[in-house]
Amino acid sequence: MALVIAGERSGVGKTTVTLTLLASLCRRRSQVQSFKVGPDYIDPMFHQHVTKRACRNLDPVLTSEAYVRQCFARHSQDVNYALVEGVMGLFDGISSVNSHLSVKKQSQMTDFASTAHIARLLDLPVVLVIDCSRLSGSVAAIAHGYRSFDPIVNIAGLVLNRVGSDRHLQLLKDALEPLQIPILGVLRRSDNITIPDRHLGLVPTAELSQLDNLIDQLAILGDTCFDWEQLLPLLKIEYRSHKRSEGENSTTNYCMGAQLCAPTNYQLPIHPLRIAIARDRAFNFYYQDSLDLLQQLGAELIPWSPLVDPGLPEKVHGLYFGGGFPEVFAQELSANTAAMKSVQAAIQAGIPTYAECGGLMYLCEQIIDFDGKSWQMVGAIPTNAVMGSRLTLGYRQATAVQDSPLVQAGNIVWGHEFHRSHLSIMPTQPLFQAQGYDESSAIITEGWRSPHLHASYIHLHFGGNPEIATRFLQNCDRRG
Repeated sequence: MALVIAGERSGVGKTTVTLTLLASLCRRRSQVQSFKVGPDYIDPMFHQHVTKRACRNLDPVLTSEAYVRQCFARHSQDVNYALVEGVMGLFDGISSVNSHLSVKKQSQMTDFASTAHIARLLDLPVVLVIDCSRLSGSVAAIAHGYRSFDPIVNIAGLVLNRVGSDRHLQLLKDALEPLQIPILGVLRRSDNITIPDRHLGLVPTAELSQLDNLIDQLAILGDTCFDWEQLLPLLKIEYRSHKRSEGENSTTNYCMGAQLCAPTNYQLPIHPLRIAIARDRAFNFYYQDSLDLLQQLGAELIPWSPLVDPGLPEKVHGLYFGGGFPEVFAQELSANTAAMKSVQAAIQAGIPTYAECGGLMYLCEQIIDFDGKSWQMVGAIPTNAVMGSRLTLGYRQATAVQDSPLVQAGNIVWGHEFHRSHLSIMPTQPLFQAQGYDESSAIITEGWRSPHLHASYIHLHFGGNPEIATRFLQNCDRRG
């Protein structure tokens, strides 16, 4: 009962096609669960706005192959349809992540964590989105190449995007006819609906005042641009469970049911642990699975806004600052001095604090924006976050050098970085030694820490390592 929406490369319109499908399905009063391949935060926000259900990330680097299977099974069991939006081009992955591979012979896999990898892992059909704006007969070569490159990946049909005219469409159909690959949708060039973007991708949903109108337009478009007679049977394909792969330990910490499992040595706190979580337009990069796990481990998540609230919620046991765009809202954050003093006082009092990427920037002394203007921040970390043109992007294997509220020295975690800022001063005693997925990548030092503070550019997914979440909450419990 699921379909993977893939692209032949980045920028072909996967997200637009996915949102159009989701919007049209939801207009039919269907229960639809969406998934996103990879570590992206913003696309899932759009999915959730349409479906009213949290989108789930499927990322075998941040978690594991077993977790991807179980996450998909857990969240698709009570819906009518499920859609998986891919990442980049269909076969764009990474060369190898040996510590994550469940079968030794897969160490030469060249597309680990790609959309194709997820499609094979879940045994799901793929709809390939092709940007036809500069194509006619060559579309057949592209479609044929993608279908034949890996016979295990089932290309069930095509969506032709950015088609210019009826004549253009006929040329495309004539070229594709010998391949007998179903054309499941056609989006005209005039149908393209633009979603605003900026330096790290799409503008998040919370900042778009006309988003509902946009989704309505997509739903209307979806009713007419897809061949629903062919699509609906594909969407209703039953999910086929997989046998445990070689090397997947039967003592895994994950559950197939509705609840996530905690490590066996973890005891739930006697009273819920109140965790203040920054959630507003500036801080909104969170994996729903991580939040679910914290709640199931005994946390009560108390949302608050560093932009507008005068201070932290009362009687909290821990602080959680996710990623986001604090640089875009630096002036507003800087103006809310009461909130910053409240955070600084809590950290000085030893309340366990987790801050990643945008959260790290907020805890710095200043954010220096793209124009070179300085904005005062919390000042809990003696460095500045400086915006620049250089994009830091990629998976990281990080080894903890010192203890923090989330990790112990020697722990190895997998995370992801995606930012255009850097710190003006690096710590003399860093939190991590981090390396890219390619063994030739340089090892860097990263992250600020203290016995009660974990601040890093590296985004973590608790599903891949629930011990991170349990250690954080245990520290919060001791402090409480």
